[in-house]
Amino acid sequence: MNRWTGIFFVLVGLTLGWLWPTAAEAQQAVPQRILIHMKTALSLDDAQICAVPNVAWTAVKAGHKVEILVDASAVTSVTKGFGWFSGIFHPESTALDRAPLPERERQSLSEQMGVPLDQVPHDYGEYFDFLKKLGVEIYGNRTMMLLYKIDPRKVAVAVTPIPLDRMLQLLTSADRVIVY
Repeated sequence: MNRWTGIFFVLVGLTLGWLWPTAAEAQQAVPQRILIHMKTALSLDDAQICAVPNVAWTAVKAGHKVEILVDASAVTSVTKGFGWFSGIFHPESTALDRAPLPERERQSLSEQMGVPLDQVPHDYGEYFDFLKKLGVEIYGNRTMMLLYKIDPRKVAVAVTPIPLDRMLQLLTSADRVIVY
């Protein structure tokens, strides 16, 4: 190998080293369709279901198209008056409506998202309505609602009940699926 060949390979290596990160950054900047599969009821594990809106808001802020699929026991958390106790004492609210965002979480979200504190939702029901206004599509598994004896008209306004074939389409067409 002569001196010029060696210099050529060094220059090619430097050029690729310079271009590679630029290509990777451009690839990361491409908006993706992200589906958040919310499966766990608030009553079973509040940490899982409460992470969903934070991830959704962050993804929307990053420029991604976000959809949430409320499935399995999570359908009970978006149903007005679900359960005999709530049916009597809270017939027009969902478990998410009755779950306040802790003030420290609201302050953290305000800082991380760069919005005034008064624009951060106060409870998780309000948070889902807020996400809907940001363009997040929220769907609920109609078949699971049937199994829990939930009237689809009783789910939160932000949630659109869908049949199994539409659910499958969401799951198979997303670029990324995040499960909670």
